[in-house]
Amino acid sequence: MFRIDAAEILLVRLPLKFRFETSFGVQTEKLVPLLVLHGDGVQGLSEGTMEAAPMYREETIVGALNLLREVFLPRVLGRSFANPEALEAALGSFRGNRMARAMVEMAAWDLWARSLGVPLGTLLGGHRTEVEVGVSLGIQPDEAATVDVVRRHVEQGYRRIKLKIKPGWDVQPVRATREAFPDIRLTVDANSAYTLADSGRLAALDAYDLTYIEQPLAWDDLVDHAELQRRLRTPLCLDESVASAQDARKGLALGAGRVINIKVARVGGHAEARRVHDVAQSFGAPVWCGGMLESGVGRAHNIHLSTLPDFKLPGDTSSASRYWETDVVNEALEAEDGLMPVPEGPGIGVTLNRDFTARVSELHEEYTV
Repeated sequence: MFRIDAAEILLVRLPLKFRFETSFGVQTEKLVPLLVLHGDGVQGLSEGTMEAAPMYREETIVGALNLLREVFLPRVLGRSFANPEALEAALGSFRGNRMARAMVEMAAWDLWARSLGVPLGTLLGGHRTEVEVGVSLGIQPDEAATVDVVRRHVEQGYRRIKLKIKPGWDVQPVRATREAFPDIRLTVDANSAYTLADSGRLAALDAYDLTYIEQPLAWDDLVDHAELQRRLRTPLCLDESVASAQDARKGLALGAGRVINIKVARVGGHAEARRVHDVAQSFGAPVWCGGMLESGVGRAHNIHLSTLPDFKLPGDTSSASRYWETDVVNEALEAEDGLMPVPEGPGIGVTLNRDFTARVSELHEEYTV
């Protein structure tokens, strides 16, 4: 049993250390919503992964924060819950808005784990003390720059290299990378930039021994992905189009993909992420944990989730110092030789750097019963 007595909403702006280009556009900074739940003498932390504009999924920061204030927090403040699944059920009557709901659910998991003095990964059913990690690399100016940035990260020991691609920039960087690094685990991510009419171009990627092609078609599509998978040898990995365990079941049953990228917030929180994991495991489909340029709060949640047994492929939880000069948490989340240690201690194992967040917060609101 745990109780939620108060909450804080913070919004911080963090400059990225590099220009990150995908098929959506270019990012040079990240606006990060944070939620802190207070109860039982401890705090639970979570991070929102929605964007300022609805580019990845349909949710936005403005909409999510308003839902927290007006709908979700009033449903949980001053209440006691047997476990986070009970809290999830209290918010279950609301449709969609899974990323906003996930902020409450994930903070509740952290709060509950800290109140019990247990690491979050242990409560979720995980068993690892470190997890394999890869790196996601944005679109580069040319093939030489692509090979150069890949080389730097291969030398750092990352266990998987993922290249962002888009129409007109797909076979070229993959060919150049594979020629330079014939033995690395290599994947690509299209972020829904293609249509079924591009299947010939995507089939050309079969020649380069990719572990998977991630989300090539529309964010809300499974049917065309199934047709595309029939045309390709390379496995497809579903990301944006899986928002629940039911989506995962339907996608795998249709043959729309053979790998699932689990992003905790995209599916509504840890309980649903664990269900997606279990569905994929029942189909014999490996999963991995995707990233959304999280700060240390979201990164710590991702690392703990990745301790579950079907996370058989390296995730996007690379070193925080790749992204930020200063993180929002006090603890360093750094990989070595492609392995990320699971943060020690109860809950997600990290604490807010309050001095830093006070300097960079654009919003700080407090709510009590």
